[in-house]
Amino acid sequence: MSSFFNNYFFIILALVAGMMMPTQAAINSKLAGYAGSPITAAFLSFAVGTLALFVYMLLTGVPLNSIGLATGAPLVAWIGGFLGAFFVSVMTTVVPRLGGALTFSLAIGGQMLATLLIDHFGVLGIPEKPINLYRVLGAALITVGVILIRQF
Repeated sequence: MSSFFNNYFFIILALVAGMMMPTQAAINSKLAGYAGSPITAAFLSFAVGTLALFVYMLLTGVPLNSIGLATGAPLVAWIGGFLGAFFVSVMTTVVPRLGGALTFSLAIGGQMLATLLIDHFGVLGIPEKPINLYRVLGAALITVGVILIRQF
């Protein structure tokens, strides 16, 4: 019973985090208008996020020496920050041009394509889950959703 509720907690947490992405893009887009550049807005967003995470570490007792332990991580483990910066910068740039719904429909489509491949090949230690008809059908339905959002 406890794992049942834990799963729902994580499902809700993932949905809320997903809701934050377009909200963040809209906020960063607004900030870009004041800062004069979407890249500056993305930089400022990451600076505030870095500060927030640092304060969280201090308040929750996450040991600061764990930062030094990460220096032994393989190079691929460091690419996440670059990918996050790319995503935030692109979303900040694209949302005012395409609108939030179309931008994030396309982003979700891209995420589905990447996750199908990552799962299928077990990239970076993710458990392998082969691409099958149901998974392809799910990705196709998302694509239809993107087309509907674009057309109407």
